[in-house]
Amino acid sequence: MSFYSVLAEYASVPLDEKFAAVTAEDVRRSLNKMTPTIEDFMNFMSPAAVPLLEEMAQKASRLTAQNFGRAIHLFTPLYLSNFCSNHCVYCGFNCKNDIPRDQLSLEQLDVEAKAIADTGLKHLLILTGEAPAKAGVDYLEDCMGVLRKHFPSVSIEVFAMDQDEYARLVAAGADGLTMFQETYNEELYATLHPKGPKKDYRYRLDAPERGCQAGMRVVTIGALLGLGDWHRDAFFTGMHAAYLMHKYPEVDISVSPPRMRPHAGEYQPASIADDRDLVQYMLALRLFLPRLGITVSTRESAEFREQILPLGVTKMSAGVTTAVGGHTQDHDQVGQFEIADTRSVEEMCEMLRRCGYQPIFKDWEPIELQAKASA
Repeated sequence: MSFYSVLAEYASVPLDEKFAAVTAEDVRRSLNKMTPTIEDFMNFMSPAAVPLLEEMAQKASRLTAQNFGRAIHLFTPLYLSNFCSNHCVYCGFNCKNDIPRDQLSLEQLDVEAKAIADTGLKHLLILTGEAPAKAGVDYLEDCMGVLRKHFPSVSIEVFAMDQDEYARLVAAGADGLTMFQETYNEELYATLHPKGPKKDYRYRLDAPERGCQAGMRVVTIGALLGLGDWHRDAFFTGMHAAYLMHKYPEVDISVSPPRMRPHAGEYQPASIADDRDLVQYMLALRLFLPRLGITVSTRESAEFREQILPLGVTKMSAGVTTAVGGHTQDHDQVGQFEIADTRSVEEMCEMLRRCGYQPIFKDWEPIELQAKASA
C-alpha cells in the first residue's frame, strides 16, 4: 500500500464543503478528545476553528511540553550543489534561471563543515539541486565520508531515490531524510513541474516511505504553502504524516510547513497563507499528532519564530545560508530563496534561553561513535 491510495479515497470528497460545514461545537468536541481522528484534524483546520485558536494553543502548548519538554533542536542546512535539471517554476535553482552554478569539492566541503561545526551544531541538513548525473549518489556517499568526521547526525534533502539508493546513504552515515511533496494537488503539480525528473508525482510522493523502509531514523515531509490551496495541502500533509507514523512507528516523523519566499525567477504565490493561517496549521498538527516533530525554518521572520515557540515547534534552523559554499565563501552566489531570519547560531541560542527554552545541539549519536567513546 502507498499513501497514493489514501489520497485516491479523497479524490471525490468535497473538502471545501466539509471544512465549511464544521461548527464551533464540532471543534470543541474534538478538543476534548484524548485521541483525535482525521475528522478531528479537519475540524481543527476549518474556518470554525479560527475563533478558538487560543483554546487550541493552550492545549497544543501543554501537549508539546508533555512530549518534548522546553527544548528546541537546532540544525543548519549546507548546500552542496545548485545544478539542477528540473523546471520547477517556483524555485531559484530552476535550470532555466540564468544564475551562477557551483558544486563543492570534497576539500571545499571539509572547510564548510569545519566552519559549521565550530558553531557547536551537531546536526546538519545537506541539500542539492536535482542533477543526479552531476551530484548523484556516488558524490553524496563521498560527501558523507567527509561530514561524518564533524557531525554525528546528517540528513539529506536531495532528489527522490530508489530504496536501495537511500540504503546506500544510510550505510554511509545519513540518518535523516527531508522530502517536500510541494503540493498534493496532482494536476497542479504537473503544471508546476513541466520538465525534469521531479515531474513524476507518484515517485516523489512515495519517496518518504522508501526512506523509512531503507532505515532512515528521521523523515520530514511538507508542502510548500502558496503553490495551491494551503488548506488542502496542509490537510493532506497531516494525513501523510499520520500514515507514516502509523506504518513506521520506529521512525521519527516530522513536518515542516514552509511558506513561499522571494527567489530567482518570476513565479508568485498562487495563494497566501498568512501568519494566522500558519498558526492554525501548526496547532492542528500538534493536536492531531502530539508526538509529531514540527520544524520552523528561517523562511519565517525572527519575530514570528519567537512568538510561535510555545505552539508546537520542536526544531529550528540557525545560521542559515541557501547558497552553495555560503558558510565560508565570499563570492556572490544566488541562494535557492531569500531567508527572513538571519540570526547566527549564537543569537538563536541567546533568544531561546531568554524565552525559557534549551537549545539542543546533539540528541543522538551513532552506535559506532558510542563504542569509540567508551573504549
